[in-house]
Amino acid sequence: MKSTKLFIACAITLAVAPGSWLAAQVHTNVPEVVSGAKPVTVEHIKIHGAALEGNLEGDAVDRDVIVFLPPSYQKDKKRRYPVVYALHGYSIGAEQWTHEIHVPQTVEGAFALGSQEMIVVLPDSKTVYNGSMYSSSVTTGDFEKFIWHDVVSYIDAHYRTIPDRTSRGLVGHSMGGYGASRIGMKHPDIFGALYIMSPCCMSSMVGGPGPADQMKERAIASEKKVAAAKSPADLAAQSPGFASAQYATAAAWAPDPKNPPLYFDLPTKDGVSQPEIVAKYTANSPLAFVDQYIGNLKQYRAISMDVGDQDGLRFDATKLHTILDNYGIANSFEIYSGTHVSAVADRFQNHVLPFFSKNLCFTADCR
Repeated sequence: MKSTKLFIACAITLAVAPGSWLAAQVHTNVPEVVSGAKPVTVEHIKIHGAALEGNLEGDAVDRDVIVFLPPSYQKDKKRRYPVVYALHGYSIGAEQWTHEIHVPQTVEGAFALGSQEMIVVLPDSKTVYNGSMYSSSVTTGDFEKFIWHDVVSYIDAHYRTIPDRTSRGLVGHSMGGYGASRIGMKHPDIFGALYIMSPCCMSSMVGGPGPADQMKERAIASEKKVAAAKSPADLAAQSPGFASAQYATAAAWAPDPKNPPLYFDLPTKDGVSQPEIVAKYTANSPLAFVDQYIGNLKQYRAISMDVGDQDGLRFDATKLHTILDNYGIANSFEIYSGTHVSAVADRFQNHVLPFFSKNLCFTADCR
């Protein structure tokens, strides 16, 4: 019974309460417009993801990226800027992410309230199943490397950045918080400051909801749907919204190049947990692998994390904070009043960008 519960927990690992999590995606509280805020320049570009080439899922290799250039960028042609890379959550792409965090308004507001000017970059990592998990998979492509290498290299080559780790910040929310954790732990050589917002998927979340017989029934239904699907697009069409989450995680964490047409393995067979596949899910949980990257995390200039007091993800976020504390890694952590995304726009303007303003390097010679 316990092994079946583990499967269902993995299948819904993007949130503790899927329905409320999805509802939160469409409603956030907007900060007041800051009087006198100067406009930023917004550029919609495409970045070729060399790391995504040949992905078995057929996801786009040329990805949408939205770039926000600070007010002084067009005037001071010799000035270079730090860059903050902001990763979106599950079920949305970069464009909807802009509405959740209400940019450019919140970027302009942060600068007007005293944050130093920086470039803000929002890369799109939505896949056929609504989310890449920012992971490395032959099925989805290597979205991990797409972020830390392809996007960063392109931005450094095409904009006046300060091309040094101390001048790059990484932040993400929900699935993006997972991505910021995963990529951040592995790449302190690329990023110098890390902000994790309401991260999902920190653990394999053993003990899913509902009676065991119902969970087994759902697992078998999912297996039948997968077996009948003719392509990833076909399966996605039959699994709108959050129903695709279990396939997003399978494609990211249990890829199988010998299992067409979907090229992933599910963690159950006939409703019974498959330990070797479940182990792959667990191996992709930051709470399981964080101990391997303590030396890397100690290289960051600053690390911060926040989560709402009405967000079920706060429990695992607290565990990650405790682990960092136990290892003596300086980090700030706040449980604020709010749901999964109700305060995300306010946090972005009044906490995230001020954090990077304080902790990134704004000159070419600082270390």
